[in-house]
Amino acid sequence: MNPGRVQASRRRSERGSAAVEAVIGVPAFALLILLVIMGGRVALARQAVDAAAADAARVASLSRDATKAKTSAIEVAEASLANQGITCLDTAISVDTAALRQPAGTPGEVTATVSCVLKLSDLGLPVPSRTITSTVTSPIDTYSERANP
Repeated sequence: MNPGRVQASRRRSERGSAAVEAVIGVPAFALLILLVIMGGRVALARQAVDAAAADAARVASLSRDATKAKTSAIEVAEASLANQGITCLDTAISVDTAALRQPAGTPGEVTATVSCVLKLSDLGLPVPSRTITSTVTSPIDTYSERANP
């Protein structure tokens, strides 16, 4: 057997292997990149929803009137989400201000819950939207003046 022919036939049998590797490797790599981007978006949205809930609870706990506390907490939560660039398909904000209706000297706390439905379908993956919810509680100053219940 001629050694030159063996090497030539080996080279011919490997033709097209780079194309096959690219056809298999490129989509797998693209999928990995999209999954990393999706994880990053979910993590950023979770942080933003946590911050919005904390801001809302803090603002409500500093208020002296339950109705005003609820209104200002919702405004602050919406502004916090907007400032952080989070776009939600649906946002739900609830604030429990029942403790502000108690007389001064009564310990209590205000609870704010923020939910955000995050759109993930724009990444091109067959992934449904994801709901991110955060609940934060903030104590009320026991001896601060409060509006009449």
